[in-house]
Amino acid sequence: MFFSLFKIFFSAGMIAFTSWLSEKRPELAGFIIGMPVLSLLVLPFSYTEYQDAASSVRFAQSIFMAVPLSLLFFVPFLLAARLQWGFWPLYLSGIALLAGGYFTHKWLMSVL
Repeated sequence: MFFSLFKIFFSAGMIAFTSWLSEKRPELAGFIIGMPVLSLLVLPFSYTEYQDAASSVRFAQSIFMAVPLSLLFFVPFLLAARLQWGFWPLYLSGIALLAGGYFTHKWLMSVL
């Protein structure tokens, strides 16, 4: 129970800190979020909890495949000046691209 609470509060603290930082230093906050912070947290949490090295390796492989595909979410934001869309259409089209990335990830993991 203590380990679960630790994971929740530590992770929530990281998210809250980065969200707060995004107003003060958006470039730094973006860099922090761009790092594999969640992977750095979740991989040891998962291994500590389940003690399954093979599962942790498969998990890390899945993360490796997912990272570049997850960047599809940001494509509409990179094209924002050209598209002339507001925030919500950009956001929703990013979600749609991310959904496509998920299915690509699922396929790639099945052939790996």
